[in-house]
Amino acid sequence: MSQSLVTLREGYLAMLRSERGSSAHTLRAYERELAQFIAYLTKQFGARCDIRRVEHLHIRAYLAELYGRGLSKASAARALAAVRSWFKWLARMGHVPQNPAALVSTPKLPKHLPRVPTIEQMNRALDSNAAGDEEAAGWAARDAAIFELLYGCGIRNAELVGLDLKHIRWAAETLLVRGKGAKERLVPFGDAAAAAIRAYLPERAERLSAAGKQTEALLVSARVKGSGRLTTRSVGRIVKRMALAHGMAPETHPHTLRHAFGTHMLEEGADLRAIQELLGHERLSTTQRYTQLTVRQVAEVYDRTHPRAK
Repeated sequence: MSQSLVTLREGYLAMLRSERGSSAHTLRAYERELAQFIAYLTKQFGARCDIRRVEHLHIRAYLAELYGRGLSKASAARALAAVRSWFKWLARMGHVPQNPAALVSTPKLPKHLPRVPTIEQMNRALDSNAAGDEEAAGWAARDAAIFELLYGCGIRNAELVGLDLKHIRWAAETLLVRGKGAKERLVPFGDAAAAAIRAYLPERAERLSAAGKQTEALLVSARVKGSGRLTTRSVGRIVKRMALAHGMAPETHPHTLRHAFGTHMLEEGADLRAIQELLGHERLSTTQRYTQLTVRQVAEVYDRTHPRAK
């Protein structure tokens, strides 16, 4: 007798949690996407649906239904990625003979290169934060450290909030960062980031002491609620507020600063593979997006300035 769809989904999520060390955000996203797909299968085949009955045509029909609900191609692509990954695991575990989702093409998405601030914009914003611009930050010292670490180290938002005090290797001037799939890497930090962290730590200790809390988390919430650790959502709000205060684009978010890190290093002559290592990209092709970005920027300068470009 075949297992229920919900049981198979829970087995897959347990594998993501234990074997791959997937983040809570990733687990919630996969759980949500698969719950919606299972609801669709239940509507098509009934509550006792056998997963082995599902073919690629059913998955294509599911995507068509998503489009009918008004979902974008990007949202449909995310749904398909979750379904495809689930079926890949199901095939590996012997629950289905093959992965039917592998026969379904991913919706073609428009290639949007990230818009990043210029080096001058970043320096202006960071220098203002270092001077203690209270309009740009709710907790100036902490928020300056956030900006310095995101841009100065190129780490992801989730990697940033996951940092503990013990992950700062002061002697080597590096951070021990836990990236996607629980992979660890050492990332150097510069003098500016070190100064920002040192300016923030005494205030962190004071707030924790006043709240009667203890935590290993490097970045803590202003009111030290719950575990005290700052959340990725809070970091997003902080970065947006600070960016707007310094005249940066309204859509600036933590990943924008990561893109700026890679783009600016490349513009200043850094080797692409070195940037790949620093960013923790598994594939060089991911890092090469920064090459495309820089080429576009150079082309814009050429079109604007060369007398024969017009």
